[in-house]
Order: sequence, then C-alpha cells, then structure tokens
Amino acid sequence: MKMNYFVVGANDMQASRAFYDALFAQSGLQTMAASERMTYWLGEDFAFATAIPFDGQPATTGNGTMVGFCVGAADAVKRLHALAIDLGGTCEGAPHQRGPKFSAYVRDLDGNKLCFSD
Repeated sequence: MKMNYFVVGANDMQASRAFYDALFAQSGLQTMAASERMTYWLGEDFAFATAIPFDGQPATTGNGTMVGFCVGAADAVKRLHALAIDLGGTCEGAPHQRGPKFSAYVRDLDGNKLCFSD
C-alpha cells in the first residue's frame, strides 16, 4: 500500500495556491485546479492538494496532523524551509538532524504543518 494523496484545508484559495506554487516551483510537480475550491500539485505517484472545505465551514488545522515531503537532500530541506518562511509560513522546527533524517518543520498560511526531510 502507498499514500495516494493528501489534502489540507485552505480559507483563501488564491493565497494558498500562490504559497504552494512558489514553494513547489522547483519540484517538478504539475499544478491542476480541479475547481474553484481545490488545487492539486501532482507528482509521478502522489498528489497534494489544498481545498476550501466542502461543508462551507472554516478550514482548521488538525492537532497532530502533519504532511511530510521527502525532498532528497539537506540543502533542499534548508531551501524549502527558508522559502516557506519567506512566503509567510511560520517555523515549527529549524533544519537539523533528527534521528536518521535531516528535517525541518513549518506551518503554511492556514496553519497546516509540513515537514521537509532528506
């Protein structure tokens, strides 16, 4: 079994799309707007999306929920962490070695927690 896709909530799709378009600009992911309330970033064998909640209620973060991205190298971890901060995200853990992985943590514009690791 493998992960198929992951969706995080957004309250402002335009701001969310701008954040992730810039964050993923060098990743080779394809962007696809499935609708006005949802945008996908598609990789070879996975998809990541942001969406305005279908029920019309505000998007909120899940306590303990996190999306992890394997970015291949420590330099990429550092670059993406810094870029996310520059784009308006907040630091949840500066880049450094954590057990067997070099990783860093940020929150996006809606407070969704992301991890970048080598």
